[in-house]
Amino acid sequence: MGFDLHGLMAERAGENFKLYSEKLNPQLVRVLRSIGFDRLYTRAEGAYLFDDKGAKYLDFLAGFGVFSIGRSHPVLKKALHDAIDADLPSLIQMDAALLPGLLAEALLARCQDNMGRVYFSNSGAESVEAALKFARYATKRPRVLYCDHAFHGLTYGPLSANGGAEFRKGFGPFLPGFAEVPFGDADALMRELSKGDVAAFIFEPIQGKGVNMAPAEYFARVQALCAQYGTLVVADEVQTGLGRTGRMWAHEHYGMRPDIITTSKALSGGYIPVGAMICSTEISDAVYSSMERALVHSSTFKNNQLAMVAGLATLSVIDDENLVEQARITGEAFLEALAPLVDRYEFFHSVRGKGLMIGLEFGEPKSFRLRSKFKMLEMAHKGLFSQLIVGPLFQRHGILTQVAGDEMNIVKLLPPLICTQAEVDYFVAALDDVLNDAHRNSSLIFEFGKTLVKASLQRS
Repeated sequence: MGFDLHGLMAERAGENFKLYSEKLNPQLVRVLRSIGFDRLYTRAEGAYLFDDKGAKYLDFLAGFGVFSIGRSHPVLKKALHDAIDADLPSLIQMDAALLPGLLAEALLARCQDNMGRVYFSNSGAESVEAALKFARYATKRPRVLYCDHAFHGLTYGPLSANGGAEFRKGFGPFLPGFAEVPFGDADALMRELSKGDVAAFIFEPIQGKGVNMAPAEYFARVQALCAQYGTLVVADEVQTGLGRTGRMWAHEHYGMRPDIITTSKALSGGYIPVGAMICSTEISDAVYSSMERALVHSSTFKNNQLAMVAGLATLSVIDDENLVEQARITGEAFLEALAPLVDRYEFFHSVRGKGLMIGLEFGEPKSFRLRSKFKMLEMAHKGLFSQLIVGPLFQRHGILTQVAGDEMNIVKLLPPLICTQAEVDYFVAALDDVLNDAHRNSSLIFEFGKTLVKASLQRS
């Protein structure tokens, strides 16, 4: 018989949600159907998705930041085809292959000169796991500090450093030695660091859950305090790195020199999972300190050839198409175009972020008529209003966005870095339309809100 991918997909077309519900996760299917996100996507290109009816969708999630160079990029596709056709000898294990060295060299060339070694992983969470292990071993200290609202992954190490109660509930006890400090509070950090037993402080330069930011002076104090107390600075750049914020690394906005950087998502180009932990030579050599310890931290798929090719091709596209600078320019265009909507609509409170990592904050209106509607939704489920924005953006205008976290009225935008002024204009016009209906007390908008209320009550 043989395997026929196209034939198999044609034969089983339309079974997506049935199979997913039966064999993977029925609750996710319920969520997608309740918010009207149950589309059958058949193709993707650049910043757009296409469904089985030929409808076009502007993808402002980019796979949670994975597709920074856009979907189906021809350079990346050709590189992977070339690698497969070359029959590269992957995962020999007892080997030191060329491509991992080349990708490590390329990453280190994009970091500050205190970085000297790279460990490759399969995901952002695995990169964070490596960072936590290396930090503890290198410092011989037991404790790790993380921030409230932080998100570093969902395996047990990163989950132990997760600032979101919704992810931690029911999974304890967590790894010992982890403590939370408020994001942006350098005094609270100093009180913990002064105990002298903290191996690492791990943080996101811009927090993914909520697109929360801290002032530049906070990061300056973080750097100084960690140096003072001998604590390693770990910058989690899994989502913010590789140009997302208009700099190669988001910590560069604040003049920081972390001891460890974690990255993933965009490095993959969207095809082959890959992550990396980048650190100083001293930290790496402390862990890999002898021949007996050469494999003391490892993973079966860590240096697979296709992942290395994907990473190299992705970095090449970022450079060749000047996507870091484009992200900065397009991000500024978003902020400028969205500012008048903040002034125009009571629901819309602020815009924050850097580059193409943007948070739209919604909140309680001033006028009584609108405030009563807003409170009705919030009483049903806190943060439900933001889904009221996300839903019509998708259903009316074909724009895929997300609520930035549980129980918060923040809509998060993570467009591909290839987006231009055309996508800015289209999104702003669509958001203007949705907000205008909300302010006019449109039955279409608030009927969608009632649907979400019912779905929320049924899931609780």
